[in-house]
Amino acid sequence: MILQHLRVVEIGGGISGPYAGKLLADAGADVIKVEPVGGEPLRRWSASGAELGDRDGPLFQFLNTSKRSVIGDPSDPGISDLLASADILIDTTDQGLPSAVIDAARTANPALVLVTISPWGRTGPYAQRPATEFTLQAECGGIGKRGNPERPPVQAGGAIGEWTAAIYAGVGALAAARAAGRSGQGDHVDVSMFETMVMTMNTYAWIAAELSGDTNPERPGRNVELPSIEPTADGHVGFCTVARQQFLDFLVMIGRSDWLEDEEMCGYGGRWKRRDEFRAAMHAWTSQRTTAEVIAEASARRIPVAPIGNGATVPTLEAFSGRDAFTTNPSGGFTQPAVPYQLHGAATRPFEPVPAAGEHTGQIEAHTPQPNRGEPNALPLAGLRVIDFTAWWAGPIASHSLALLGADVVKIESVQRADGMRFASARPPSADQWWEWGMVFHGANTNKRDITLDLRSPEGVAVAERLIADADVVIENFTPRVMDGFGLTWERLSELNPKLIMTRMPAFGLSGAWRNNTGFAQTMEQLTGMANITGYPDEDPQIPRGPCDPLAGMHAVFATLTALEERDRTGQGRLVEVTMVAAALNAAAEQLVEYSALGRQLPREGNGGPRAAPQGVYPAAGHERWVAVAVADDHQWKALCDLLHRPDWADYDTIDKRRAAADSIDAGIAEWVAPQTDAEAVAQLLDAGVPASRVVLPAEIGNHPQLRTRSFIEPIDHPVCGEVSAASLPFRFESSPGPWTKTPAPLLGQHNREVLARQKGLTAELLVVLESNGGIRTRPPGL
Repeated sequence: MILQHLRVVEIGGGISGPYAGKLLADAGADVIKVEPVGGEPLRRWSASGAELGDRDGPLFQFLNTSKRSVIGDPSDPGISDLLASADILIDTTDQGLPSAVIDAARTANPALVLVTISPWGRTGPYAQRPATEFTLQAECGGIGKRGNPERPPVQAGGAIGEWTAAIYAGVGALAAARAAGRSGQGDHVDVSMFETMVMTMNTYAWIAAELSGDTNPERPGRNVELPSIEPTADGHVGFCTVARQQFLDFLVMIGRSDWLEDEEMCGYGGRWKRRDEFRAAMHAWTSQRTTAEVIAEASARRIPVAPIGNGATVPTLEAFSGRDAFTTNPSGGFTQPAVPYQLHGAATRPFEPVPAAGEHTGQIEAHTPQPNRGEPNALPLAGLRVIDFTAWWAGPIASHSLALLGADVVKIESVQRADGMRFASARPPSADQWWEWGMVFHGANTNKRDITLDLRSPEGVAVAERLIADADVVIENFTPRVMDGFGLTWERLSELNPKLIMTRMPAFGLSGAWRNNTGFAQTMEQLTGMANITGYPDEDPQIPRGPCDPLAGMHAVFATLTALEERDRTGQGRLVEVTMVAAALNAAAEQLVEYSALGRQLPREGNGGPRAAPQGVYPAAGHERWVAVAVADDHQWKALCDLLHRPDWADYDTIDKRRAAADSIDAGIAEWVAPQTDAEAVAQLLDAGVPASRVVLPAEIGNHPQLRTRSFIEPIDHPVCGEVSAASLPFRFESSPGPWTKTPAPLLGQHNREVLARQKGLTAELLVVLESNGGIRTRPPGL
């Protein structure tokens, strides 16, 4: 078990801390939960409200296999000793562990890595604001962009922010532990759930606004993709046409070749204006065919397509056929997602039963924290070279995180086809160097160097192999046939470089029925059930729009860090496989485990949900101004009743009663909010201790004081675009208070000579030849 040298202590409960702990436990770490008397509240949780009797809830069981449990208070001497013996301490308590407890543990163990997960992060002007995952969705721009404009904006279901915070915490924890193992100096990894949600639900809209000059977005700013989830003869089907060619193929498929030359219809803005016309034509085709027939036709044309999964159907879907995507929970006996990555050839840790509360109290043996090598303190990945073949978003955000954590990342783009995100540009094709103005490219590619190669030629492949021979990591996210077609297979690369870690990120896997299918984040949201619980119950499901790319990317980073930990001890490289769909499946696990364990399907509830009541968005004074409110506990409920002068609501003293009376309560809140500005209403709610936020549009986030203060958004000068407000990492390292971002997103082929001139056998004359024959480029072909 690769991480068996690490002891992790987890305290605080919820989803984010336990899933971060699960990631470490699955990789072999000794994870010990510190629970209060009676156990964590999540033990008694069922999202469907099912009676559990004396059983632990299925979500708790999913999150807590292969762990140990002790009962105690952090100030107890035995617990204090446990904290001091840990390599990693994960703290998700509401206010954070007392500073005296933390100081004592870090004094006793200077190499301790403290990981805190909180709504805003532990620093910054918003650090003490009350918040829930729902109000953070509103604050980050996620709610403001989603839904049909005829209805109020709507949340992404499933508490996705908790899961995104968890995977970033897992990455931060393992990276900081790696650094501590070198230097003996621990760290504080301060994870902000808000920042993780900006990263995963906003899609760099503030960068798009800067690059386009459109810093005052129109309201309403929400829409749905076209095409997206559409009705069929027997249900629904999901499409995704990110690339222009995919949309053109879609038009041909639905029998509207007459629109191929209609630039308004082929552009998203024009299509949205004509959405009724487009939907009528699309539905005339889809509604006459079964979901299976539509999937077969679209797949044959390589149009990303998927059925709409839910807790009952997900395990039966063809996309998972031939894959070990599911396993059985050893305690509950229900079906759950498997570990979302594979280290090929490495022994895996079998899931061990979920511990009873306090099962191991008084039984925890002594542990010596990992020894260190006495090296100077540095960023966790300093000294590592990564060769980056990724494109679009899931792959680039993975290599971006490796770069921010200190690796030297060399991005390789094809001379025939550059990264597609370059062409999602804020400038028209008539502008000079318009391909350098892509918002997502800027967001996910800082701190990298960039070269271009002709990978269809033997000469280009030979150059790539030279680079790989000296690298530590190769990362790519194509369908499997692409790298195989270049001849850059694992077998070939491991022969060239036995110490190489090769991280492959295919959408559906290196094997299985959908091995060669193209898939994007939208496809994963449709398949795994995320879309099934997003939107209003009387409308078609909607995709969350964003989280699956970073979810896949961060699981790839975690798996890569795990493989590097193994290589540090063995000197042996490893093939790492991380599918986008498996990462999404884990983040959507609650639907599957709730159905498999209890036979309950989770519904689509608009802005409602089982974790807070009341919970919704309410119109404020002005055009399209909304206030998000979520009451997560009885104390907050009393504060809301007092603020609104509603003693008649006192009888709604449980969340179940409030959910039952939701229509009446929502009407009362809406009446109170309506005459006020959104800012006025939010200020009063926050002063009363009630979680609330304005519903922010994605483009408005760029100057957010919390993001600027914590340097999540960092300005950097770009040689073509000028100053760009770059995205960094959604956590801070205490040991690295300076900016994460050192260099802007690179120009196409910007570092051809810098990188290639250092390769043995590549003379200046040969570089001139490569430039003259198109073997390396600084402009896309034909432009």
